[in-house]
Amino acid sequence: MSSTAAAAGGAKTSWPEVVGLSVGEAKKAILKDKPDADIVVLPVGSIVTADYRPDRVRIFVDTVAQTPQVG
Repeated sequence: MSSTAAAAGGAKTSWPEVVGLSVGEAKKAILKDKPDADIVVLPVGSIVTADYRPDRVRIFVDTVAQTPQVG
């Protein structure tokens, strides 16, 4: 059992292997392990609620993927 598995049920609780992947690839990998996940994508440093929801997985991103443009 990996260090990302919960002691009680063996369900995965974190996905260090998705660091560096695109958001789409990360979502796909997480949903493979946890099909009922409610995935929320947020900028790094976002203020989030402190409530625990076992179905929620937060992905924090900070990379600008395209040149910002006026218009």
